Amino acid sequence: MKKFLLPLLSTFVLGTVLQAATEAETLFDNKCSMCHIKTKPQDMSALVAPPLMGVMRHVKMSYPTKESAQKFMVDYVLNPSKDKAVCMPRKIARFGVMPSQKGNVTKEELEKITSWMYENFPPANFRGQGMMRNKPTR
Repeated sequence: MKKFLLPLLSTFVLGTVLQAATEAETLFDNKCSMCHIKTKPQDMSALVAPPLMGVMRHVKMSYPTKESAQKFMVDYVLNPSKDKAVCMPRKIARFGVMPSQKGNVTKEELEKITSWMYENFPPANFRGQGMMRNKPTR
């Protein structure tokens, strides 16, 4: 009986994890990707917001734990301000401060999205451009 239950349980757990990741990415695609792209851009002039991989690089530099990064991202997306921003000043000058997404995304959706973002971005081979402004680690 154990020989049967272990593979079945493993398949169920793996399927649940994959489904959660797929749900979070779908939420990102529906709620965030109209501004933030997931890949390295070919044409920088067409961007309306910084690419996800760069944003997550800066988030992880300022908030090194998943818990602190998620807490920051959820708060920032709902209550953005220049003082809270972790992107380079020239990115803020170019794109401005992100508009609040209150009413467009729920806190629960953001918790799923930010978990997926933290686990998947930036990719291991990503090399950012420039240096982040001097901002203390939280």
